[in-house]
Amino acid sequence: MRYDARFVNPKPKQRWLEQTWLEQMWRRSAHLVIAALAALIATGDHAGARGNRSERTVEVIEQRTAGEPVMAIVSLHSQRITVYDAQGWILRAPVSSGQKGRETPAGIFSVIQKEAEHYSNLYDDAYMPDMQRITWSGIALHGGALPGYPASHGCVRMPFDFAERLFDATRLGLRVIVAPSDVEPVAIAHPALLLSKPGAGAFAAARAAEAEEAARKADQARLAAGTAFREAARAMVPVRAAENLKLRVETQLAAAETALGAASSAEAKAQAEDAKAKAVALIAELQAQWAAAKAELQPKLDALAAAREAAAVAEKAQAAAAEAARQVARELEPVSMLISRKTQRLYVRQAFEPILESPVTILDADRPIGTHIFTAMERTDGDGNNRWSVVSLDDGRPHGGTVEPYGRARRSGDRDAEPMLTDPNNAKIVDAKIVDAKIVDAKTALDRIVIPQEVLDRIAGIAPRSSLIITDEALSAETGKGTDFVVLLSGEPQGGIKMRQRGPGIEFPYARARDRQPFWRSPFAGPFSTW
Repeated sequence: MRYDARFVNPKPKQRWLEQTWLEQMWRRSAHLVIAALAALIATGDHAGARGNRSERTVEVIEQRTAGEPVMAIVSLHSQRITVYDAQGWILRAPVSSGQKGRETPAGIFSVIQKEAEHYSNLYDDAYMPDMQRITWSGIALHGGALPGYPASHGCVRMPFDFAERLFDATRLGLRVIVAPSDVEPVAIAHPALLLSKPGAGAFAAARAAEAEEAARKADQARLAAGTAFREAARAMVPVRAAENLKLRVETQLAAAETALGAASSAEAKAQAEDAKAKAVALIAELQAQWAAAKAELQPKLDALAAAREAAAVAEKAQAAAAEAARQVARELEPVSMLISRKTQRLYVRQAFEPILESPVTILDADRPIGTHIFTAMERTDGDGNNRWSVVSLDDGRPHGGTVEPYGRARRSGDRDAEPMLTDPNNAKIVDAKIVDAKIVDAKTALDRIVIPQEVLDRIAGIAPRSSLIITDEALSAETGKGTDFVVLLSGEPQGGIKMRQRGPGIEFPYARARDRQPFWRSPFAGPFSTW
């Protein structure tokens, strides 16, 4: 006899199920306890960093009036952003860069898009206020939560108030340098650093004044044409009135002539002849009035034609003067130049557009040259001299001191510690040696560059905010349509950019309408898990 297993001795199976359920609950509880302990340990690891970071507030220069930002430098080691105008630093704030595996790439960037209200289309529609994009693949500066250590998916989070203030102060093209260690711009002078075009500012001002004067004359010509049109229109009224009355009387004359031909009595014939005579007399009078009105109208029509022709000439002159002013203004826009030791070429861009590419000679081309960003901070006089600064990037080991480089193996909390020099008792001396060594390296890099004279002639005349980048690296693939030069330091982690490489043909993968509704997000997601 076969028995249905469902009805044979059910109690042992029930006890087994209860035991299995209890074991599963115990294991799950144990996992939760372990996870909680791990989180507590992680919190403890970051306690010092978080405590130190909470003491760092946004710093603003107070000794002078801040000018327009020229560059921003993000220190991955110190987790800090510093903004500079032509005279020095003006703003500082803590940041949170990319976490391990999604590191914010170290290198040279610029602001290529700004959007006050932005949401990520990769990470649960995460809110990224006051977003300033530095790569089309999605790396950006924006407001966000700062836990006191690297926690983003590659972007640079800044305090919300600071991000809003920086967003309002900057414009497209702002140079953004992401450095592995603490660096700052240092004044430098060298014969290879190009001068501004002498008198370029005055020439541009003259062209702008000419355009303004041409616009004023065009406005006056248009007003004169409008006045002439109104006067001609008023003079046209009596001409049209005389013409209309004359047509009416001519109709009456035709009727009188018809009545005269059909008259069968002397009385009817007399009435018809009288009506015809009056019509003829009135037509003659109206003809005289029309001729007088026409004579008065003709000069006004001639004046209108002349005014319209003058307005057309003035508008053409205005357009030519405006284009000349724009051309001069374009020539005075900052120029970005990049020399790559890897490709042995010079690249020039202006307003995010490539304008020149040429081979160059680099002496001792097999020897590294470093990565140096030279920036024309401002004009020093009216004859074209520029005051230049340089920022030199390396792998996190400043000259004269030892700083553990970003990206090397270390304890989790060490990432957020301040750079420690080997000789803290003589920090100022060591700092001076570091600066001197960096200047020597930058000048040595300039000494090794030989640019053809015909190329120098084409790029002669450098406006403030122009830059020259000398690097061992090749151009990043992020350099493209609508960007300035993007250079990534190949020896540093690039997880944040490798995780989000754009596909071919996708120009703006993160652009979105502001009225887009956010996606649903799990309420159990961590506060720093979706950036």
